[in-house]
Amino acid sequence: MRALLQRVSAASVTVDSTVIAEIANGLLIFVCAMPQDTPATAETLANKIAKLRLFKDDAEKMNLNLAQTGGSALVVSQFTLAADTRRGTRPGFSKAAKPAVAQELYRHFVHHLSSLDIPTQRGRFGADMSVALANDGPVTIWLDTEE
Repeated sequence: MRALLQRVSAASVTVDSTVIAEIANGLLIFVCAMPQDTPATAETLANKIAKLRLFKDDAEKMNLNLAQTGGSALVVSQFTLAADTRRGTRPGFSKAAKPAVAQELYRHFVHHLSSLDIPTQRGRFGADMSVALANDGPVTIWLDTEE
């Protein structure tokens, strides 16, 4: 699985002019399932994200994880993280998992992250979403379970 994390002071997802999810301080997490991914892969990624020390402590060092700050996660499915741009000018997305598999892995990832005592909101899988965020730092981290 691939994930793009953005530390935020606020983030929201809107579908059809309605805000369906929003958080204050925390992480906006864009996730993409790949064909070889399994529920175990989703759990590994969720565990890694929950433990990452991306938030400042009293000394202004990034030493705290999401749970230690009382922050939340907003998880958005994003198949475009699998973009192949090696040829031409139009990205290919054949490296992304098929929608039915990706949806199940997305749900599993969200469920597992929630089970780690991380308050979790989510976007709507497959929907045309508008994502708003206030990036804090900015801090943006790329994760790939295959690397």
